[in-house]
Amino acid sequence: MRYLTAGESHGPQLTAIIEGVPAGLPITREDINADLARRQKGHGRGRRMQIEKDLVQIVGGVRHGKALGSPISLVVENDDWKHWTKIMGIDPITEEEEQEVKRQISRPRPGHADLLGAIKYGHRDMRNVLERSSARETTVRVAVGAVAKRILAELGIKVVGHVLEIGGIRAENTDYKNIDELLEVTEESPVRCYDKEASLKMMEAIDTAKQNGDSIGGIVEVVVEGMPAGVGSYVHYDRKLDSKLAGAMVSINAFKGVEFGIGFEAARKPGSEVHDEILWSKEEGYYRRTNRLGGLEGGMSTGMPIVVRGVMKPIPTLYKPLQSVDIETKEPFTATIERSDSCAVPAASVVAESVIAWEIANAIVEQFGLDRIDLIKENIEKMREYSREF
Repeated sequence: MRYLTAGESHGPQLTAIIEGVPAGLPITREDINADLARRQKGHGRGRRMQIEKDLVQIVGGVRHGKALGSPISLVVENDDWKHWTKIMGIDPITEEEEQEVKRQISRPRPGHADLLGAIKYGHRDMRNVLERSSARETTVRVAVGAVAKRILAELGIKVVGHVLEIGGIRAENTDYKNIDELLEVTEESPVRCYDKEASLKMMEAIDTAKQNGDSIGGIVEVVVEGMPAGVGSYVHYDRKLDSKLAGAMVSINAFKGVEFGIGFEAARKPGSEVHDEILWSKEEGYYRRTNRLGGLEGGMSTGMPIVVRGVMKPIPTLYKPLQSVDIETKEPFTATIERSDSCAVPAASVVAESVIAWEIANAIVEQFGLDRIDLIKENIEKMREYSREF
């Protein structure tokens, strides 16, 4: 499977075209809109979330609630477009109109794609860069992830993203019974955190950062349960499942690091405290005594829960702006402000959940790939039975 997204932050709409979704997959707008609403929630979000109410239109590839096997086209309209029709219009404009609606941006903001994107594409007006590099694009990536989650749900696989840390405050209580309880508790938390005490402290930290004109980042975790063993590859570097998941995680705006299981802690432990011993039972087949490696060995799933974390840096658009240089005058200045959140980590956990779901679904469709969801189900069950009896 593959997908492309198109659209600008203040353009008329965001679009995604998904190819390779198996025919017969049940999918409705409600499935996608539920995740779009989750992305817009979270303590620390800015005014944009009050302006937009993201709703998807499925304009191709689905008929009567089921995927046809042809490309699926998704559209999310930008409600704020009505205020930007002159500035972000598609049609050519005259020199007089250009002067009227110019608002040209020549001052790059530290931490953003502004300067490098302008150098790469030769844009003197950096609005051409920031409109596409905006995290607004993750809206349709969440929509795509919702389609992927529908595939996984049909195969008995669940994916949940949640927040582990914000501004140095880390959740201590993460002893959830199962993934369903994790989802239930974090859905009720304004910061999508399982630890209720830590949630309150995180909200206080976000409020303090906002009062100070600053921003804070954090760590999100995505858990995948129900995976069959052996998804991925040890044969080719570009088919290793952990490699694909890592790439997906750091493809999210502002993400700067990724780890699996105990992650970087493995560098400080002996091998006997890192690797997961293999056990076997008639009921379960092969399983691990622990899950320190996060459900992945040799580029493949072990059948244990996949646990992957991502580090999100603080949002670089600050109300306490940093110094930069005007590309026209080369004079120093303090960076200008576009609308911003003081913390987007809770929303980012939903985005992380979506991109990980896509990579998991993509790997499964590739490995058990047939054009119909019912046949993929049969192949998955055969693989699970084979693994138990091997």
